[in-house]
Amino acid sequence: MSAQGERTVSNTTPTEFVKILDKEYQVACTPEERDALMQAARNLDARMRDVRTNGNVIGLERIAVMVALNLSHELLSLQRRQSAAEAGLDDELLNRLAEKLDKALK
Repeated sequence: MSAQGERTVSNTTPTEFVKILDKEYQVACTPEERDALMQAARNLDARMRDVRTNGNVIGLERIAVMVALNLSHELLSLQRRQSAAEAGLDDELLNRLAEKLDKALK
């Protein structure tokens, strides 16, 4: 382990260890990505614990699939909302430009 807490698989690939549902996983990760990886691992661990505690889901694989489905659904919903918001901004911009053109042509 290096002074910064990194372990390496090879001489060039830094890795971090994350714990999810009491299992440790080794993940290739640059130092710049470490904080985001740790945050993602904590979030995933919390979601998986919640599914295990509050659901009737048994088994690590099934818990992981349920959490993955929930995350995928959330991502798709966010993407749809973002697309709708961007389309709304485009419409708003076009309306403002049309108003400016109308004023300029009068």
